[in-house]
Amino acid sequence: MSFTLFISDLHLAAERPRIVDQFFQFVSGPLRGAQALYVLGDLFEYWVGDDDLDDPLNNSVAQAFAAVAATGVAVHFMHGNRDLLVGHEFAARSSAQLLGDPYLTDLHGTPTLLMHGDTLCTDDVEYQKFRAYARHPQNQARFLAQPVAARHAEMEALRVRSESAKLGKTAEIMDVNVPAVEQALRQAGYPRLIHGHTHRPGRHVHRVDGHACERWVLGDWYENGSYLRCDASGCSSIAL
Repeated sequence: MSFTLFISDLHLAAERPRIVDQFFQFVSGPLRGAQALYVLGDLFEYWVGDDDLDDPLNNSVAQAFAAVAATGVAVHFMHGNRDLLVGHEFAARSSAQLLGDPYLTDLHGTPTLLMHGDTLCTDDVEYQKFRAYARHPQNQARFLAQPVAARHAEMEALRVRSESAKLGKTAEIMDVNVPAVEQALRQAGYPRLIHGHTHRPGRHVHRVDGHACERWVLGDWYENGSYLRCDASGCSSIAL
């Protein structure tokens, strides 16, 4: 039976070698034989631009995807909030297809909406303001015009501020807003929904206009990795 795998929120970084090793074990193990892989954002802790592709970690990840794509596994990549600057050069070196967010697909016979998930966290007003700022073309152009080293320094500073800001927010604020989830499901025709971002893995069922809509939340890889496996019979979360 053909199957598809989903991952998100790996936050790969050289200073986290155990998780990096786990990623390569996943690519060489569970991913082999899959019909497709969907990476739903935040594959990297941060991404400063495709001109940093020769960084050893970045290059090895791209090569790993290209190698598995050569075996027939379709690799799809959706931007997260940490790696929103991943571009066509990375996609080409990875033999991956870049996806928009949201993205509706037929998954083994079931309409399925794919998202990173951050747009569903509408209660986190400060984050949504920053999200809009970070995605503005002029702000991205300003950032990319800097030397690579300066971009790394700015990203490191942003990471520190982000972690500090989280300490002052409740778990509820950083989770999805249920009406936002229901609206996304309604607009897409009541599909299944798969997303990451919140780091709260699990399965939920939303009743929307009389439709029972399944929502799967992918886990992060801060402690141990996991992935979602879907086939014609349904989905299941699997720990590595």
